[in-house]
Amino acid sequence: MRAFELLAMFGQPAGTEQDPKAAMLQMIVTFGILGVMFYFLLIRPQQKQRKDQENLIKNVKTGDKVLLSSGIFGIVTNVKEKTLMVKIADNVKVEVLKSAVGSVVQKSAEVEAPAPSPK
Repeated sequence: MRAFELLAMFGQPAGTEQDPKAAMLQMIVTFGILGVMFYFLLIRPQQKQRKDQENLIKNVKTGDKVLLSSGIFGIVTNVKEKTLMVKIADNVKVEVLKSAVGSVVQKSAEVEAPAPSPK
């Protein structure tokens, strides 16, 4: 019941009519505020995520260990213009689109560096 009372306080008093120009201005301001909220809560984060994914795909190099969007882990053996050759097992290489890369698990320097042997 409290919410109804709050809404009733912002309504116009009984017996008076609201100015049509003021009503139009109030509606425009409301839609403007909603538009700004949609931009900052939905559009901007999605654009940032897409930009990060494009940078990730652009920076994939031979030797990187990647996770494909299908859930397969593999090591990039060859980078072409639109595709990658990914080694997923011994003697098994598949060619996938660059857009299929979900994330880079390890960069090529980390994969190629041998682990130090304990003495």
